[in-house]
Amino acid sequence: MEECNTSILMRRIGILGGTFDPIHYAHLAIAEEVRVALNLTEVVFMPAGQPPHKPGREVTPAQHREAMVQLAIASNPYFTYSRIELDRPGPSYLVDTLRSLRSQWGSDVSLSFIIGWDSLEELHTWYDPQGILSLLTHLVAVKRPGYTPGNEYNTMLEKRLPGIHQRLLVVSAPLLNISSTELRQRVSDGRPIKYQTPEAVEDYIVEHDLYIHPEVEEEGKR
Repeated sequence: MEECNTSILMRRIGILGGTFDPIHYAHLAIAEEVRVALNLTEVVFMPAGQPPHKPGREVTPAQHREAMVQLAIASNPYFTYSRIELDRPGPSYLVDTLRSLRSQWGSDVSLSFIIGWDSLEELHTWYDPQGILSLLTHLVAVKRPGYTPGNEYNTMLEKRLPGIHQRLLVVSAPLLNISSTELRQRVSDGRPIKYQTPEAVEDYIVEHDLYIHPEVEEEGKR
């Protein structure tokens, strides 16, 4: 009985990181699906500062990306955001962020990091991937539509990053075919982005003349 009460009272936090340049409905749908699937206390949206894997692309200033995240999540009481990577100078390495969050929130918090399928396959190339796994309760991968990993695939993941399956949870989510890169390009081309991002975010982009220059680079990993 004691064990059950401890489980109920444990703070269960999911983290969804990214540049959010801009945030859109696919981000929100994934966050909500994972929240419900894992019965999370909250999902923290974590805008990146300068992503280490995007040194060649100019990222929209932090104050705009932060404001768009705040607007997008305002209606969901389970969604919050953190400035931790925006406030840190230099490249934003996930392992450093997780160490800071563990120090801030305590070791008894259940910490889940939400990752896309493509990023899952490249996690072994990130800075200190073993350190990342050691700081997480769960690594939550959002499954591609219609894709079921087989034994060979699982073996490949484990070979690249030993111990990953001790942390890995796979969640099916409504993966909407929306990308921040395409939204930036659509704005630049004068095409509509309505119904692909919350109206408040769309209005913010117009009000602040964001993305009026061409974008050609697809988003990379963190």
